[in-house]
Amino acid sequence: MPFQIIKNFFSHRDEVLQDLQKTGFWPTTLVSDSSPELPLHWHDVEFHGYVIEGETYLIDESGSRIPFERGDKLILPARTLHAEGVVADRIVYIVAMPEPSNLAPLLQLRDPSELPS
Repeated sequence: MPFQIIKNFFSHRDEVLQDLQKTGFWPTTLVSDSSPELPLHWHDVEFHGYVIEGETYLIDESGSRIPFERGDKLILPARTLHAEGVVADRIVYIVAMPEPSNLAPLLQLRDPSELPS
């Protein structure tokens, strides 16, 4: 299943909090300073991401670049091939997941060749 970016999903943090209540997902904040484009990869769990500040793009499995900026929401199903684009300055996300957990191991970049069928 491909990821989905909902453009201009929110204009205030309160709207993000209301959406999180509806989904039941557990939020945390992720701040990424400038960084290069990541390789195509996948994760074991579904994530929802909300851009609070900054901009980048996401790359889908076909190589298309989709802008991802302040006010946008990402729905990234588990085991979906994708890559985060260049972050020129910094980007601040609220990242939400189905269960409370340590975010770092869940964000491990899984090799596309290891994707279960």
